[in-house]
Amino acid sequence: MSTLRIVAAILVADLRQRLRAPRSWVLLAALAALSWWAFPPVQADYLTVSLGDGARARYSSAWIGLVIACIYGTLLSLAGFYVVRGTVVRDFETGAWQLLVTTPMNRAGYVVAKWLSHLAVFALLLAAGVAVGVIAQVVRGEVHAFDPVELLKPIALLAVPPLALAATFAVWFDLVPWLRRTAGNVLYFFAFVFLMSGGALHDRGRWPGDPPGMVAVERALSGIAGVGKGGLSVGTQALDGKAPVLFDWTHWTVAADMLAGRAFWLAVAVVALLAAAPLLDRFAARRGNARSASTEGRRLRWLDAMLAPLRGSAFGALVSAELRLALRPRRRRWFLAMVVVFGVQLFAPDKAMAVAIIAGWMLSTDVFGRAVLREHDTRTGALVFTASGMRQRLLAARVLVAVGLAWAVTLPALLRLAVQNPTAALAVAVAGASIALWGLALGALFRNARPFELALALCAYVGVQGGLVLHALADPARTAMGHAIALPLAAALLIAAWRPLVARAR
Repeated sequence: MSTLRIVAAILVADLRQRLRAPRSWVLLAALAALSWWAFPPVQADYLTVSLGDGARARYSSAWIGLVIACIYGTLLSLAGFYVVRGTVVRDFETGAWQLLVTTPMNRAGYVVAKWLSHLAVFALLLAAGVAVGVIAQVVRGEVHAFDPVELLKPIALLAVPPLALAATFAVWFDLVPWLRRTAGNVLYFFAFVFLMSGGALHDRGRWPGDPPGMVAVERALSGIAGVGKGGLSVGTQALDGKAPVLFDWTHWTVAADMLAGRAFWLAVAVVALLAAAPLLDRFAARRGNARSASTEGRRLRWLDAMLAPLRGSAFGALVSAELRLALRPRRRRWFLAMVVVFGVQLFAPDKAMAVAIIAGWMLSTDVFGRAVLREHDTRTGALVFTASGMRQRLLAARVLVAVGLAWAVTLPALLRLAVQNPTAALAVAVAGASIALWGLALGALFRNARPFELALALCAYVGVQGGLVLHALADPARTAMGHAIALPLAAALLIAAWRPLVARAR
């Protein structure tokens, strides 16, 4: 009972701290508003969750629950990780952990409390989606009978296991020192893509199935007359003027092997979570902050030689210093990863090259989102900004370094595309500059890099799937035009947010 009380106390304290922040309620309202888009009327020219060739069920409680489970289960498994993570790190860095260890707190109870706190946030966001779904069922009026069991069944079976895995990842990535910052945010994106695809289990449909449960849903909906060929599609599907094919689906009969498969993934999340408990004290002893010095960085003598010409002017010296600060702390594995990315950009087919371009930008996320926050985080603004004109010169130097890095990590692709497809090369260059400016702008606006890291991860996921946001080869002209329009907006936002950030840093 004492352990349960401690777990409950940590859980309630975490939730109170989260819900006091206005951004939590802004996020909740935004997701609720966007949820309405997931339930288009029959005359709409798109579907969000569909089966086969443009088919969906009439809006029954079961189908409403399935739509919420499919969309929220995927969306929150990615975006939710970035929303909930950080509470364990906060305890380590504020000294709360040192106080907690003096209590009769159980280590396993602590990680369970943090995990439940993450799940509680997910449940709150899911509840907003459920409320919108119920309103949609009433407004659309296709099936009037309301069945709360059928509404909640898909959510419990499909959304909960992947969200439990995401919550476990959030705890682990807060514990492991080198995963606590941008490196963890980038790595989770790739882990998410692998887990959500399900690997070979998804392709073969074998037990226990894929973590999001899409194979199980396809099996449950297979054999419906008039649907046509094709599996389950989650995401916007254009109908191109055709009317959607409607069918009745008011009850989901869940097979025993499907229940066992969903229980398996939930058990994986719990077992992996409890495995962190014995390592808590070891991880807590290491703050994992950015190193003030890097022995690996000191070996980059080629960087000093390359930057020597810049030191002839004050602004050039400032750019040189910013570039050294961006590259010196990086470990060998970052440079090895960039070698692989460069190789793929040079020699792989176009599809793999497009993914490697996105990977290069993802590996540079911390420069785009955090460089503008250096004085804010280190509390050195009062010293740095005493120099005359430093506010303008420092911002210009960071913009130059960020944009230059965005181009440098895609240089092999830029050179290759300049010969093969100049429009695509232009799209990559404009997109790189746009990403760099938006990273700096959002970092300055929110005084935190995580919103940009979340936005970039979402865009990268869409790009890997072939979307136009970052996939510069899918439609180069449209991609270049879209980012060209976004560039001045990002610049204006950065200039507007930089002044109050500097004032606060002072």
